[in-house]
Amino acid sequence: MREHGESFRGIAEKLNRKYGLTISHNGVFKFIQSLEKNGEPGRLFYEGLPNDIRESLLKQITSLWTYDSTAIEGNTLTLGETVKVLELGLTISGKSLKDHEEVYGHAKAIELIYDLIKKEKVEREDLFNLHRCVMQKSPIDYQRPVGNWKQDYNGTTGVKNGRPVYMEYASPLDTPKLMTRWLKEFNRKLNTATTPTKAINVYAWAHLTFVRVHPFFDGNGRVARLIANLPLLRCGQPPLMISLERRAEYIDLLWSYQNAAGVIRANDRLLPQQEAIIAFKTLLRQEWKAIRVIVDEAHQQAASRNQ
Repeated sequence: MREHGESFRGIAEKLNRKYGLTISHNGVFKFIQSLEKNGEPGRLFYEGLPNDIRESLLKQITSLWTYDSTAIEGNTLTLGETVKVLELGLTISGKSLKDHEEVYGHAKAIELIYDLIKKEKVEREDLFNLHRCVMQKSPIDYQRPVGNWKQDYNGTTGVKNGRPVYMEYASPLDTPKLMTRWLKEFNRKLNTATTPTKAINVYAWAHLTFVRVHPFFDGNGRVARLIANLPLLRCGQPPLMISLERRAEYIDLLWSYQNAAGVIRANDRLLPQQEAIIAFKTLLRQEWKAIRVIVDEAHQQAASRNQ
């Protein structure tokens, strides 16, 4: 009934007449809200909202998601500038073309993620398409392909025992087999993400394993933060975003896990247990609260129109 535009008051009246109940429109609202918070499989977090509120909510989420994810990687556009670029098509004076392209590309990638919600399974080409979006207009380079697995070694530098240490990700030779395994396991886990708690666990698994392999020459963090949100969205929940303010803690946790787990080989376990996983999940749950508040406010605004 909500999907057909019926008000909470109208739903309450129909249920009361049909079943001899005495529920109020507030009771209907709270019941529907509880379904959304608990994650109703097949239902999207913005369903049931009036068109104007839904469009406004989705624009807010796209801007925040894009700003946080690109800023973590060094993009210099502010949140306000990101909104101007995405919603008004403005060019920000003094900011590089690369910064603008990254923002446009990430917003386009978000659209692909929404398209994947209803898809039966995620395929290799879906990951390649996400990579093409976040790396759009990158120079053509055989050793640094866009929309394909990496052809060269990559790694990251961190501090261990008081000195800088270079940690390699998966070798380019092992990457295709690892990502075939990753996709098979990710699709299996997607079907188990039927509650918010389970969805967060799949998010953590997907993110940590994806960046452990680091299958692309660049853009791995942005793709990981995009694809890892699929279990949340399919569970009827809003996406999770890592804020720029938590960037250092977030990167430290990824490094801690990578350092403890070691370099991954073709037949290694994708996510060996390490203490950093618990801390990473705690960070995710904390960061998720902010966007859930925004979504709840949108639903409350919609409910107020029906009272």
